[in-house]
Amino acid sequence: MTDYRRLRVALLGAGAVGSQVASLLQQHADELADRAGARLELVGIAVRDVDAPRDADLPRELLTTDAESLIVGADIVIELLGGIEPARTYLLQAINSGADVVTANKALLATHGPEIFDAADQVGAEVYYEAAAAGAIPIIRPLRDSLAGDRVQRIMGIVNGTTNYILDRMDTEGADFADVLADAQRLGYAEADPTADVEGYDAAQKAAILASLAFHTTVPLDAVHREGITAIDKSMMDAARHAGYVIKLLAVCERLTGDEPRPSSSGEAAYRDAISVRVYPALVDRAHPLASVHGANNAVFVQAEAAGNLMFYGAGAGGVQTASAVLGDVVSAARRHIAGGVGVGESTLANLPIVPIGRVTTRYQITLEVDDEPGVLATVAGTLSDGRVSIASLEQTVVGEDARTARLVIGTHKALEQDLSETVDRLAASGVVERVVSVLRVEGD
Repeated sequence: MTDYRRLRVALLGAGAVGSQVASLLQQHADELADRAGARLELVGIAVRDVDAPRDADLPRELLTTDAESLIVGADIVIELLGGIEPARTYLLQAINSGADVVTANKALLATHGPEIFDAADQVGAEVYYEAAAAGAIPIIRPLRDSLAGDRVQRIMGIVNGTTNYILDRMDTEGADFADVLADAQRLGYAEADPTADVEGYDAAQKAAILASLAFHTTVPLDAVHREGITAIDKSMMDAARHAGYVIKLLAVCERLTGDEPRPSSSGEAAYRDAISVRVYPALVDRAHPLASVHGANNAVFVQAEAAGNLMFYGAGAGGVQTASAVLGDVVSAARRHIAGGVGVGESTLANLPIVPIGRVTTRYQITLEVDDEPGVLATVAGTLSDGRVSIASLEQTVVGEDARTARLVIGTHKALEQDLSETVDRLAASGVVERVVSVLRVEGD
């Protein structure tokens, strides 16, 4: 057996992912040593309760409630606690003690990423977070390293397995939202409180991380436009299917060329790129690769100037799957320790402006219930035209037995979000529209 240098590894958290990481570090110690060039010695696991049940049988002597003592002297600290505190404090302590850190904590990075990366830069440490954006899917390294010399134009991602599971079953089975959500909770895909998933908070955190990497710009979480899926119902699914679409909760990170003015050297107005980062349910053409992402899987579709279209697909959650990404980071951190040198800092110097949702241009599907009377279509069409929203398609069906109400499904050409929103408000107040059933964006053109 090769006599490798030993690196001390401290693990914070022994939940579903942490337990799997600890087990794999022990089960595959020899293989990991060969790959890393160092023996990874798990010196302890910080937990809140040493007697709590675990997903794996862990040696009791490794468990401790004293995280701070465990961090001191560690070469690599793995943070799998989740949440903001005490995870933030522990990561900063680890960095300041000279350790490299590995985390899957998307909430922490989306909220305090710049602070953590700056702290690592100050001491020459490295922060690894492959598991923070899409579970087992390798997307952080491709964006940070492989595409560093390219210009990423757009990212569209299905980055939340719970919502994809719900929407997929609503689409394929015609099931109701509440019923599928209950199944997702029973299967462990959704928490007892599913708010973070179904209201888009989880996806927004991941979108902030992906956009920061793709566009070399710090993206605060509050700059991400967020909408959830709780308003999606069977009628919207049926309308989408009829039009050749599927509804997916998408994280969209987009470069908008020439959108933001800035002073030029001559003093005249010049233009630079800007970016938009948003999360919402959207219509995706069934021929698009993202439309075929089923169940609780995730996928990230990247469009780059030189590389073209790239697709990353796989499990977005799960203990052992996420542990795979965490261990990949641990091996990378070990190799850096052996090679020496300072860590590679995050590239966020582009400082591109982040535009609000109102300045985004896309296509829409608007569904209205209107009075089925002469002149109604002309009023609707005129209101859309006055609002600079052009009709691409229109389908009318009668609603109810009395035939006094019609449902209009209107597809638009590309329009400015602000124009569309103001126009829909005018339609709702026009007197001929009984109800605005839904407004969905169309993505993936």
